[in-house]
Amino acid sequence: MMGKISTNVSRTVQTKLVLPPDTNHLGTIFGGVVLSYIDEIAAIAAMKHSNKVVVTASIDTVNFLSSAKVGDILTLEAVVISTGRTSMEVYVKVECHQFETGETKLTTTSLLTMVAIDSEGKPVPVPGVIPETEKEIQLLKEATIRREKRLLENKWSNEKI
Repeated sequence: MMGKISTNVSRTVQTKLVLPPDTNHLGTIFGGVVLSYIDEIAAIAAMKHSNKVVVTASIDTVNFLSSAKVGDILTLEAVVISTGRTSMEVYVKVECHQFETGETKLTTTSLLTMVAIDSEGKPVPVPGVIPETEKEIQLLKEATIRREKRLLENKWSNEKI
């Protein structure tokens, strides 16, 4: 049995500037660009937690709550909030800072599942997690329900329509 490590080990923060190529004809950031940022920071957090290479097993939820426009600054924060034997559930929060107004707003939240792998691509065990904040404690308590839902959805995805 592997030990447990603090969520502070995996906590990762990145800052991005929204540039014109990242946006649609309305000048707001493409959802796919945000998803790419989310996937990248989730992988980094999972690698820091497991000290292993990781792959994305699933993007379980993505909630686009508000948009960001050209010139806005995005702050992404990711943390491993629960683990299985070889998998890690990562919570990602994206905030938008509009430097002209000074306003900061939550734009996106997401939960992803990452799996640690060895050099042959086989899953390897990961340490457990010790939550550090009230939000992390709550997310950890709810992790079993989310895992059961993912397993059920995986079962359904293998069946014919």
